[in-house]
Amino acid sequence: MIQTNKEKHPKLIRLPEVIRKTGFGRTWIYELIKAGRFPKQVKISERSIAFIESEIDEWIEKMIAKSRCVSECKHFKQKGNI
Repeated sequence: MIQTNKEKHPKLIRLPEVIRKTGFGRTWIYELIKAGRFPKQVKISERSIAFIESEIDEWIEKMIAKSRCVSECKHFKQKGNI
């Protein structure tokens, strides 16, 4: 498998960017991390954390796919196709 530049050098983003990308608040993001339902942060210094952007983007894509599958599956069940 050929690695892309993104895979070789992951981009770190800070919490405000994660909040902007997800639309979630700080507390909810940490609750999701605690529950194992969101990518964990990376400690970048004694008092700073960041997130790997590709992991956040992948999580968002999975949530979109999951949401669409659920709504499509309900639609098909109502039509009697499943």
